[in-house]
Amino acid sequence: MAARASAGVACGERELIITRLLDAPRDLVFQAWTRPDYLVRWWGPADFSVTACEIDFRAGGAWRTCLRSPDGRDFWLHGVYRRIVAPERLDFTCEADDERGNLRVEELITVLLAEQGGKTKLTLHIHFGWLAADVATLDPMEASWNQSLDRLAAHALRGRSTAK
Repeated sequence: MAARASAGVACGERELIITRLLDAPRDLVFQAWTRPDYLVRWWGPADFSVTACEIDFRAGGAWRTCLRSPDGRDFWLHGVYRRIVAPERLDFTCEADDERGNLRVEELITVLLAEQGGKTKLTLHIHFGWLAADVATLDPMEASWNQSLDRLAAHALRGRSTAK
């Protein structure tokens, strides 16, 4: 049910756009982005796990997750939901701090979900507020987001029902 049907990536100086066609209904894909029980199944790069996930799902509400790397290091991410148009759009911030609490990553993320022949076209816009002009810096972020979306397609949507 969740196999990736298509993917595309475009990079700008401070922006990354990734498009996927997911073999799942739009309501289910929206839930995967907004419910902790779904998010813990796919958020983060390959081989990472989510050890904490808190979501206050409303415009102005905060979210926070902890990603654990395969070597046991924890990476805390947090942000605020800026705009929610269920089930078609999410705008939120994503920030990551270093060990001392200093901001090291700042992203503004827009998730667009469109029905397409019983599937969901997902378009992910990531604007990097911290990124230097070097477009090559996008490579690790692009890989990380693509791995997360691979996990979304392979695990989070498989066998799930929209009824709850």
